[in-house]
Amino acid sequence: MSRRERVRETTLAEIKTTARRHLTEHGPSGVSLRGIARDMGMTAPGLYRYFASLSDLLLALQADFFTELAEAVRGASETVPEDDLDGRILAALRAFRSWAVANESEFTLLFGPPSHEHAGCPHEGEALAASQAFSAMFFTLFDQLLEEERFPVPPESELPPELTERLLAFAEHTGFRSPNVSPGAMRVLVACWVRLYGLVSMEVFRHLTFVMDDMRPMFEAELGAILATVGVRYRPPDDGDLPRQAGPGRR
Repeated sequence: MSRRERVRETTLAEIKTTARRHLTEHGPSGVSLRGIARDMGMTAPGLYRYFASLSDLLLALQADFFTELAEAVRGASETVPEDDLDGRILAALRAFRSWAVANESEFTLLFGPPSHEHAGCPHEGEALAASQAFSAMFFTLFDQLLEEERFPVPPESELPPELTERLLAFAEHTGFRSPNVSPGAMRVLVACWVRLYGLVSMEVFRHLTFVMDDMRPMFEAELGAILATVGVRYRPPDDGDLPRQAGPGRR
């Protein structure tokens, strides 16, 4: 890399580091180009040499966060022997929860309601590729369950045509293109994801703190129930393997 390229890469990294700090301190709505530029001693127009807009910057952050999350999930899964499919799935899903609880604002940016229009942003493709790489790890594990015929797959004839169309669109958008993919398989996968994602979201956003100061037992109970539907044998985690409920005010 030339000196100019090195300086540009350093500035890009500083912009994203500053943006992440603003994100964790103020949430997605508290990130602005003007605030980032002020902290860096730059002008807001100067940031446009690096990112086309605030939406473009947020997409670049999403790409980084999906990559970080994927590495956390992959690292947890790879601590389990390759022939222990059940253990790898459990480790991967627990790692997903762990990262989400520890990174509330980042989780919100990735999985919360979209706050900006991203169409046409230069980093849109990068963010999509990173999200698909994250999804691919779970798709690979789910595909192995299909290969082993761990659970019955609903026939397409039992699904409403409108649902079938959207399930196939979901598979295409997320990059799940295994020969084992069918509307019935996607129906099972999406149902499991909705339950797990909903449970983790309720913990991250502390929706049940009025009755539960520690969501871990609920997560583990639901994890076992959900995975039983796809033939995965549940095993409790080692003590201290999972984070407890996110504390008040954590982002």
